[in-house]
Amino acid sequence: MDFSLIMASMPIYLKGLWTTAWLVGASLVFGIIVAIPLAFIRNSKQPWLRYPAWLYIYFFRGTPLLVQLYLIYYGMDQFFAVKDTLWENAWFCALVSFVLNTSAYTAEIIRGAINGLPKGEIEAATAFGMGRWKIVQRIVLPSALRRALPAYSNEVIFMLHGSAVAGIITIMDLTGAARLVNSRYYAPFEAFLTAGLFYMVLSFSLIWCFKQAEKRYLAHLKPRT
Repeated sequence: MDFSLIMASMPIYLKGLWTTAWLVGASLVFGIIVAIPLAFIRNSKQPWLRYPAWLYIYFFRGTPLLVQLYLIYYGMDQFFAVKDTLWENAWFCALVSFVLNTSAYTAEIIRGAINGLPKGEIEAATAFGMGRWKIVQRIVLPSALRRALPAYSNEVIFMLHGSAVAGIITIMDLTGAARLVNSRYYAPFEAFLTAGLFYMVLSFSLIWCFKQAEKRYLAHLKPRT
């Protein structure tokens, strides 16, 4: 184990860490923005709304993230000219593929949380005279998002780990940094073990944050002693 090699390569890893952090963070933010209306559309009673949403979720949950990334990065020029557009940038293609993927998984998580809401909450809101949109805004959505936290934390971790495929399309994320270090020093053990440790630290940090959020927002669901 050559620790001097690891220390010498630390600037590369820190740059890759930053790339991974903002890419995953932006994907999750845009992903949940897409997922919330998608979850409600998926629950719609109108077939012309429900079935396209089902098809979207089915496709992006049923195909590997790497395949989706390849289709977007290498396949967009089959439909329109990508030169001198954002589609020419690897980071933009990675961001789009990550958003599409995580929004499909998150939509199903939120939809399940919505369907699992106690009917008494809706009935109580109706009894108070709230309209449909007020019920969604004040009761359904906040309660569903709180109840979705445990499942959504898993999706965040999966998204973090799945982001490693970004290095394949020339993005210098953590995995890309490890590939660069390995190509320079021919030290795969040190290169990829260091990247793995960074991923592990990020994962446990996210798990801790979600645990704190669950303690705060799901305290009312714990059984009373």
